[in-house]
Amino acid sequence: MSTFLGIPGVRRRSDDAAPEGSEPFGPVPHPDEPLRWGEAFPAAARQTLQDDQLRRNLGHATRTIRAKRAAVVSEVPDWEALRDTGSAVKQQVLANLPDLLARLEKNVTARGGVVHWARDAAEANRIVTEIARAQEADEVVKVKSMATQEIGLNEHLAAEGIAAIETDLAELIVQLADDMPSHILVPAIHRNRAEIRDIFRRRMGDAPEDLSDVPRELAMAARAHLRRKFLSAKVAVSGANFGVAETGTLAVVESEGNGRMCLTLPETLVTVMGIEKLIPTYSDLEVFLQLLPRSSTGERMNPYTSLWTGVTPGDGPQEFHLVLLDNGRTDVLADEVGRSALHCIRCSACLNVCPVYERVGGHAYGSVYPGPIGAILTPQLTASSGGMSGTDDVNAALPYASTLCGACSDVCPVKIDIPSILVDLRAREVDADRGRAVDPWRAAMKAASWVMSDGDRFGLAGRAATLGHVVGGRDGVLSTAPPPASAWTRSRDLPAPPRQTFRQWMAEHEKDGGER
Repeated sequence: MSTFLGIPGVRRRSDDAAPEGSEPFGPVPHPDEPLRWGEAFPAAARQTLQDDQLRRNLGHATRTIRAKRAAVVSEVPDWEALRDTGSAVKQQVLANLPDLLARLEKNVTARGGVVHWARDAAEANRIVTEIARAQEADEVVKVKSMATQEIGLNEHLAAEGIAAIETDLAELIVQLADDMPSHILVPAIHRNRAEIRDIFRRRMGDAPEDLSDVPRELAMAARAHLRRKFLSAKVAVSGANFGVAETGTLAVVESEGNGRMCLTLPETLVTVMGIEKLIPTYSDLEVFLQLLPRSSTGERMNPYTSLWTGVTPGDGPQEFHLVLLDNGRTDVLADEVGRSALHCIRCSACLNVCPVYERVGGHAYGSVYPGPIGAILTPQLTASSGGMSGTDDVNAALPYASTLCGACSDVCPVKIDIPSILVDLRAREVDADRGRAVDPWRAAMKAASWVMSDGDRFGLAGRAATLGHVVGGRDGVLSTAPPPASAWTRSRDLPAPPRQTFRQWMAEHEKDGGER
């Protein structure tokens, strides 16, 4: 694999020719679209389910995070009131988004910042690239940012000859491995420490030759590698957890201190923020700085909370740019049902309790937003570019990546009703397919309706179905079946039909005078 200044360059597509010995270290090729890559969820999940090590890694990590969250949440007597407040604030934001954005721009500008508006990923990438070039920077240091992953900023900068260096430990692991993140909070959750040691040895040019898989040694190796980057970088790129309209203040919360280094040392700071990340007032931070750490890392408070307002002469970056990113959010805002997905504060609590995510991992979702929140957010963000256009679009399968158990809604700190949105998106996908020339499911439903609309036909169909009893195993189930039933038996057993239908049993019962 090619690198630029020791950092992975643009990932190759899986069908591109590659020199011998240069195969990607990670399992996922670089996507052309960060919100839509690879196969549809059913096919991708079938592959990841075969990875026993992946399931062990995910199971251990999610169980640990769930337990920590439950412990710290139980300490807060007004937790439900905090959730209600957080939800109400987010509803207020979406109801007044244009005015709040204008207010944010005014206050950022008044304090020496420059505000840019980006309609889509291409425009946001161009803005950041132009800023880096103006500073004659050939590399930038980055704070973990979902927004920049969403627009594929790292790959775009690499194509322009600018290295984007991830400074979050998990993001660095993913980047060095030429991999893709599989979790919102813990991007390398699918890797264990032995795998991380191998990645560092092979890809981190200054890693100690005798590096072990002891977590402290791995962290120290990453710290030494990154410290030189922090001290030499002219430009830093960050996301933002919150933007305060009242004051023009931006906030980043993190656990490693790398964010603090990026936000204070470089001469120029560029923040890419989704337009939904706004909160109206500074006092609203009180609510979210209690909800976020407990829901995400299971901590009572964030180890590092960085707040900055514009530019302060002689202190920190002397040039600040805020890129406000739409990239489909306006379309989501217009949706009365789906817009509550924009309430998300990226805590990842829904991923950690989801039985589907725990077994298939994040890569199966084919998006930088995996898990339950990704299943409702990704199809909506891509709607204007083909999302939710029926089975022809890979994202149309995402709303089905759920058991609808409701665990995600129970733990969401801002009370997003994810199951209801999933059901609504499923209905839209079905409606989008109604106009197809040949619709097997529609034909099957019509046939079933015809059979069930007549008592004699229904009885005959029931008697015919009992013939399937003879092919059932001793345990009374069908493990394999011909199409179309094979779609079911590929992943689960089908109960064998009974020896007789209820109508047959009732007829015998009445014939015997009810004695039996």
